[in-house]
Amino acid sequence: MQMQTPVTAVQLNHTVVHATDRQLSAEFIAVVLGLKPGAPFGPFLPVDLGNNVTLDYYEQRDGEQIQPQHYAFLVPDNQFDAMIARLDAIAVAYYADPNHTEPGRINRLFGGRGAYFSDPDGHNMEIMTRPYARP
Repeated sequence: MQMQTPVTAVQLNHTVVHATDRQLSAEFIAVVLGLKPGAPFGPFLPVDLGNNVTLDYYEQRDGEQIQPQHYAFLVPDNQFDAMIARLDAIAVAYYADPNHTEPGRINRLFGGRGAYFSDPDGHNMEIMTRPYARP
């Protein structure tokens, strides 16, 4: 029997991402980030981000409207260019800003690189190589 290590700090474990098609949306973000969707877990299709956090894609039913959210991913600098190339390969526009007014450009905030793009349901996704500076 494997023993669980006790949690010593508050951590995000998972979050639900609402989608009109959970398979399409989970595969989309997995392709961009260079990951793979996991096995379905009840009504959820998880994408494991590798830091013990999952995005649990949940398919909305009966024509419910998706409320777009913002999801930001801290990514290794040496994988950023490959992610931008994958966005280009699947013809998804990326932007330097969260309002999507600077197409085809990246930002260089806090000494890193970042970009924003929309997923199939209009969620505003962000990849960045440096976390935002906090006071």
